[in-house]
Amino acid sequence: MATQNEAEEPYSIFTSREKWFIVSLISFGGLFSPLSSNIYFPAIPLLAAAFNKSVELINLTVTLNLVFQGLSPMFWGTLSDAYGRRHMFILCLLLLVASCVGLALTPTKDYWLLLFLRCVQSAGSASTIAIGAGVIGDISTSAERGGFYGVYSLGPTFGPAIGPVLGGALADKLGWRAIFWFLCIASAVCMLVMILFLPETLRTIVGNGSIPPPAIYNPVVPITGRHSKKDPAAAAERYAATRKTFQNPLRLLLHADVALLLLLSGVIYSLFYAVTASISTVFHNTYPQLNETELGLCFLAIGGGMVLGTLFCGKVLDWDYQRVRRSIPVAQGQTVEAGKPDETFPIEKARLRLVPALLFIYVVSCIGYGWCIERRTHIAGPLVLLVLIGLVGPSMFNPIGTLIVDLMPTHGSSITACNNLVRCGLGAALVSAIQPLLDALGAGYTYLLLGGICALTGPIVYLVIRIGPRSRARRIRLAEQQKEKDKENARGKSEAGPAA
Repeated sequence: MATQNEAEEPYSIFTSREKWFIVSLISFGGLFSPLSSNIYFPAIPLLAAAFNKSVELINLTVTLNLVFQGLSPMFWGTLSDAYGRRHMFILCLLLLVASCVGLALTPTKDYWLLLFLRCVQSAGSASTIAIGAGVIGDISTSAERGGFYGVYSLGPTFGPAIGPVLGGALADKLGWRAIFWFLCIASAVCMLVMILFLPETLRTIVGNGSIPPPAIYNPVVPITGRHSKKDPAAAAERYAATRKTFQNPLRLLLHADVALLLLLSGVIYSLFYAVTASISTVFHNTYPQLNETELGLCFLAIGGGMVLGTLFCGKVLDWDYQRVRRSIPVAQGQTVEAGKPDETFPIEKARLRLVPALLFIYVVSCIGYGWCIERRTHIAGPLVLLVLIGLVGPSMFNPIGTLIVDLMPTHGSSITACNNLVRCGLGAALVSAIQPLLDALGAGYTYLLLGGICALTGPIVYLVIRIGPRSRARRIRLAEQQKEKDKENARGKSEAGPAA
């Protein structure tokens, strides 16, 4: 009877319109992670002059920001899994607001305070994306999750597109402090919106939405979940045993195919971030006639490419994935999403087979960008190549990130945190080294070197396609064995109970 009730119970009581509303809310919140980082870039030369520090030392604030982008989701994501999405989302935004006030008031003689508060700012803003992804997992099934993720990713993608433009204009017209006042006001508005409207979605607290949470978890204006039938007692009993104990996510790095994918993603991302973080300095030195507003507009090239890559390349990759499915008759009708992973379907090939071609375009574009800067070509040259870099970068991040979750479907949050940790760690290392490399080698040879290192990761794609199915099948069998053991233990406890 319990099984029948569970089958009849919807995955989430929220209507489709309410789900889209929640996704829009968290997309708005997810905007501030990349926005708080990228809005800062056009002001780097200005900050170097204001604090009387070298560009390398100001870039250190970018490096530490990236380090905390990698570390903080491991902390906030774990807390959101235990204590609720709503509270952690609001606390992250509160931390962002407070840090922006401090940054706006930082005296130019206190460089150490700039470093410290940039770390605090990143610790607050970076985790909104991870928590938002958890919200989507709470309210949506696998069949509808792709569409929600597509809309949700527009917020985090839009940040790099508009952030530098806003930062350049604010720094040029009102000074660098105006950047942080703007972030303070915008994030405070977002926090207020979350307090007013964002419901709690964590399934260990509200189940599928049927369990009324304590009053502190309720939004001030509860406009979602009001029109659904609820059976709180039955729901509470059904979800009572769903809470999971925290497990160290770093253990997932012990799987060879997963570790290789994280390395591939990290190297590609680090080059992408090094290009983005150095745009203001490179363009300031190469085209000294540009002011801060015009430097910010240069970021529209890579930001616009990212938006286009997110909107259109995802559809191309989905189409190619379906082509692979149709080409394998044995796999027809079998899906990973049903909860029974299909060992026979080559999901590694389906996700990755376009990546080598995209990686080639990416590397050539980065090298070409470096030589355009080196030769001081017309500004249109590097801008066009930045569009290509922005277009191709997310077109590789998305399939690799999706495959990582496909390989660890029951550890989506943990593996995403690991991916973020590796990417931001490598990105921070490269950002700290990019200015010394540019000074020592020049832009042409710097990006030739970095592009060459990135190209060396190409064989990882074919290695994962080769070893991935065996590793995945082994994990599936071990998971099934563990599930059977858990069932036997549960049966033994239930039989021992009446006897006792």
